[in-house]
Amino acid sequence: MMTIKYLPFLFNSYIYIIQSQRIQVFSHLGSIKMPLKTHILLVIFLFSFFTSTIKAIQFNLTHPHQHPDPEYVVQELQRRVNESVSRRKLLGVSEKDQLPCQTGNPIDDCWRCDPNWQANRQSLADCGIGFGHEAYGGKGGQIYVVTDSSDHNPENPTPGTLRFGAIQSEPLWITFSSNMLIKLNQALIIKSFKTIDGRGVDVHITGEGCFSINGVSNIIIHNIHIHHCTPSKGHVQSDGDGITIMGSNNIWVDHCALSYCKDGLVDVTEGSTRVTISNNYFSHHDKVMLLGHSDKYEDDKRMQVTVAFNYFGEALIERMPRCRWGYFHVVNNDYRQWGEYAVGGSASPTINSQGNRYIAPSNANAKEVIFQAT
Repeated sequence: MMTIKYLPFLFNSYIYIIQSQRIQVFSHLGSIKMPLKTHILLVIFLFSFFTSTIKAIQFNLTHPHQHPDPEYVVQELQRRVNESVSRRKLLGVSEKDQLPCQTGNPIDDCWRCDPNWQANRQSLADCGIGFGHEAYGGKGGQIYVVTDSSDHNPENPTPGTLRFGAIQSEPLWITFSSNMLIKLNQALIIKSFKTIDGRGVDVHITGEGCFSINGVSNIIIHNIHIHHCTPSKGHVQSDGDGITIMGSNNIWVDHCALSYCKDGLVDVTEGSTRVTISNNYFSHHDKVMLLGHSDKYEDDKRMQVTVAFNYFGEALIERMPRCRWGYFHVVNNDYRQWGEYAVGGSASPTINSQGNRYIAPSNANAKEVIFQAT
């Protein structure tokens, strides 16, 4: 049976001021302003599916890659947001509209405020939040520039291609020489200590399998369009997910746009932990985000995932996310309608959801924000 547990501090720290044109939400996560529209449903909640009072048992802290205190990670994220919001409040009205940084988003404020960010690309690795904040990717490694958008020979990739850089053993910070569309001929295997950084250009990934993050650590994927991914039958089989994360840790997916894939847009399974999915644009898809392999796969008890500052946009149906077993912090996301439900859970997860905005669909049979799967 799923129980809903409202903690007193949540009610004490969220005050709603409804004005004629806007709703303003004050919280320990900062001030969030939004237009007042029909069918807006604001829900701030915390689900706890455990009865034990012993933290190590309550949060399934049984794996060396897990953070020993998930609630500390939540509080640290809140501190970072508060700092960014406080800096923004010091700006004048014109400055708020003109500056590319000091947005109130701690990730953007971390690197966009540097006018020389292109020369200091690797400082992005210090900007993570949540459970994946220690995902350093290819920091400290060489800059590898993708100059060739082809994927003709996945088994023996050509130097200059994305695949060639992704499979190297050493840390690499991968960038792109220009705008490009890369159509993959099979799933793209990414080895540990890699950053795929699409800032400054327009990079689209499509084709078979798309990104496969399997049994590795320290991966950053930033500012990439991922769409129309189909099943792959090559060396690494794929169901057609946009990003598949399996048995991996310290992973950060940020500022990507994902849509139109055959299976899921992002799947995190098979004991993956310390993952952050942030600032992404999800649209035009059925099963958006799966966190946990199955109700019988107990190794996912180690899973710790932050889902923050994402935009769940048009033509989405369900799983935003769908959670099993682990600890999930779902915070400051914007949900713009859904076909069946927004957030789902089963197999005793802990879902700590804070500061999200939900705009319910007009369909009277699809207004369920939270779904307990059976």
